[in-house]
Amino acid sequence: MNRRVFISFSTFIGVSSLLHSTNPIVTKVELSKDIFNIINSVQEHFFPENSQLPSAREFRAVEFLNDTIFHKTFDKDIREFVISGAKDFISQENGKFINYSYEEKEIALRKFENSTKGSQWLSRIMILSMEALLSDPIYGGNYKESGWKALDTKGGEPRPESRYIKL
Repeated sequence: MNRRVFISFSTFIGVSSLLHSTNPIVTKVELSKDIFNIINSVQEHFFPENSQLPSAREFRAVEFLNDTIFHKTFDKDIREFVISGAKDFISQENGKFINYSYEEKEIALRKFENSTKGSQWLSRIMILSMEALLSDPIYGGNYKESGWKALDTKGGEPRPESRYIKL
């Protein structure tokens, strides 16, 4: 086999394996449905409807969290901690947390908070939620500047022109 045939054959094999791959080359990475739902439910408990601050849904807390933790510059250990903490919380509550009443959710969250990992996980979810509430809307949270308006403030100047700096 000459060099030209070998290179052509190797290229064909490489490209065909990519075409038949079950994992697309470029995808939007997202939380699994159960992890997304549990984090969303916790954030909605932290920031409920009809309070002085916008609700987690209004300022798009879970969408911000998802986009942030899967950004290529986000700390992988923190991403794994957010996901594993959610799995632990789901396990503690046998997957029923999202259907609990407000009072039942409060009890479950207080119970989870009593463990070191649970306390740290809830703190991390709160930090990411506060970032969603107060960051510039270009980053995906603080929808329609709802967090700024509720606190009668505004973002820093100059405002960012793109979502993330180009690396």
